[in-house]
Amino acid sequence: MVGPTTAAGGWWSEEMSGAGLRGMEADYVRRYHKHEPRENQCSSALVKHIKAPIHLVWSLVRRFDQPQKYKPFVSRCVVQGDLEIGSVREVNVKSGLPATTSTERLELLDDDEHILSIKIVGGDHRLKNYSSIITLHPEIIDGRPGTLVIESFVVDVPEGNTNDETCYFVEALIKCNLKSLADISERLAVQDHIEPIDLH
Repeated sequence: MVGPTTAAGGWWSEEMSGAGLRGMEADYVRRYHKHEPRENQCSSALVKHIKAPIHLVWSLVRRFDQPQKYKPFVSRCVVQGDLEIGSVREVNVKSGLPATTSTERLELLDDDEHILSIKIVGGDHRLKNYSSIITLHPEIIDGRPGTLVIESFVVDVPEGNTNDETCYFVEALIKCNLKSLADISERLAVQDHIEPIDLH
């Protein structure tokens, strides 16, 4: 699916061999999402436009210690030690996915540039050498503050799977996460705009 398509909670465009991204999106991918996939790896980037201000969306994304705030497949998360670069989290995955646990390390957390990067370092799943970068960028949507979210990844292609199958599976997970992020952020943004009714 190349180019924008409508979806609940914002709209999508994805990178497919560099096609389908708008100018600014492509610039952000080139600047912040530098993956160098090896021969046995696949890589992709997905874009989501969210009708909520960047500070609100970032308040959810930056919580390396609480990914379940918006990731629907995470049931529990425990971080070992303080929250800092190199921190490791143990994530429990809800049933229905071909995994139960994932061990993930915080590679980058930049509150000024709104960048979060993680690397999977263990767990009982097939996502070997997985790393992802998520960046947030302010934009205006329908005259209101909005957020452009870009999430990219690189991962090994498991034996017995094709590059396309692997990318499709990971992209499906990321789409679910970003749709949930949009739904929650937009709901919070609406609540922020409700003025109290003065009954006196």
